[in-house]
Amino acid sequence: MSLIRLRSAHDREILRLAVPAFGALIAEPVYLLADSAIVGHLGTPQLAALGLAGTALQTLVGVFVFLAYATTASVARHLGAGDRRSALAYGIDGLWLALGLGVLLALVGTLAAPAVVSAFGPSPQVHEFAVSYLRVAVLGMPALLLTFAGTGVLRGLQDTRTPLWIAGASYVGNVVLNVLFVYGLHLGIAGSALGTVLAQTAGAVALVVVVVRAARRYDAPLRPDLTGIRASAHAGVPLIVRTLTLRAALLVTAYVATSFGDVPLAAHQVAFTLWNTLAIALDAIAIAGQAIVGRYLGGSDVAGTRAATRRMMEWGVGAGVVFGAVVVLARPAYVPLFSADPAVQALLAQAVLVFACFEPVAGIVFVLDGVLIGAGDGKYLAYAGLVTLVAFLPLALLVYAAHAGLLALWWAFGGFMVARLATLAVRARGDAWLVTGTGAARR
Repeated sequence: MSLIRLRSAHDREILRLAVPAFGALIAEPVYLLADSAIVGHLGTPQLAALGLAGTALQTLVGVFVFLAYATTASVARHLGAGDRRSALAYGIDGLWLALGLGVLLALVGTLAAPAVVSAFGPSPQVHEFAVSYLRVAVLGMPALLLTFAGTGVLRGLQDTRTPLWIAGASYVGNVVLNVLFVYGLHLGIAGSALGTVLAQTAGAVALVVVVVRAARRYDAPLRPDLTGIRASAHAGVPLIVRTLTLRAALLVTAYVATSFGDVPLAAHQVAFTLWNTLAIALDAIAIAGQAIVGRYLGGSDVAGTRAATRRMMEWGVGAGVVFGAVVVLARPAYVPLFSADPAVQALLAQAVLVFACFEPVAGIVFVLDGVLIGAGDGKYLAYAGLVTLVAFLPLALLVYAAHAGLLALWWAFGGFMVARLATLAVRARGDAWLVTGTGAARR
């Protein structure tokens, strides 16, 4: 096969997996946007309570994204090895693990909701609304975690379209139920949480039905297997560490930005929202990388793994360059939309220039992160996450101590991304992660 044909084949595969994955990835932010639009008309305290409760939920849910990532790697490896039955058996193990963790989190979250809200120090009125929302919303944790695991199974089977359709249907249901419960039945902010939980549950059930049907088709066991569940949990521990290091870096960045005052904090919030939106788009390529690399290594195709990785890196850099250019050139159009304050607008326009410089770096980082997750290289990602966090903290603390301002903070965050690139690139250049067969994903 010629180089052009090989690239064309990789391009088609990347697009086939990445485009639907992007649509599914934005489902959760869209959920929150819909909730915000509906709850916002109830009053400012309710909207503030939703923001507080949503932050707590997103932080908690983000830790358990390993249920999607680890499951994708395991399933893709067995698919690549030609053993679809074992691939689906791994997927069923992941679903049982997600259900158990989800039920536990729902129970703990219901009891801990007042303490969690109090930790943010809100006003009494906001505290009451936030607890009301959170106590209902955490009941959706089993559905959310099942959605992670079910989506991971289908991604491992090289199917990102089904999660997209289910996520789209859940979004429509979420809007309808929210309007019905909040305004039709006058349940207030708790009605918004209930509508979201029901929509999430319906989506989770649909995903589980799809996976179970496939398991039955290939005679994969449906009963819980403690050995398999423990293996799934064990594979997820390093990915939890990796995720926590990323969350810690983002929390430190937000803390430092807060110390600069209201105007820098407002500009930072908008800049971070833009960065996070572009990160979702880049993460779609990373998800394609998880599925493709897992399948190639499961089939013992090292050359194919290398070729696909190189092509996805090119996609990552290209996407980063395009996103960076759009962020810079479109500033006059979008900056005034986020604030009427000239000071915020001026600072935001400068801050986005800094993070735009690092978009090509972010493109490679997201791709390599996805590639190594697909390879089952979670332990290295955990260690690399700790190293990059340790490298970033002195930069952030220096900016904080010197009160150097928002632009210096974003340059420091760019240094964090460069440190991630260095650790991931060193690993990708070597051969230690190129473990073939089905065993590595179980480690």
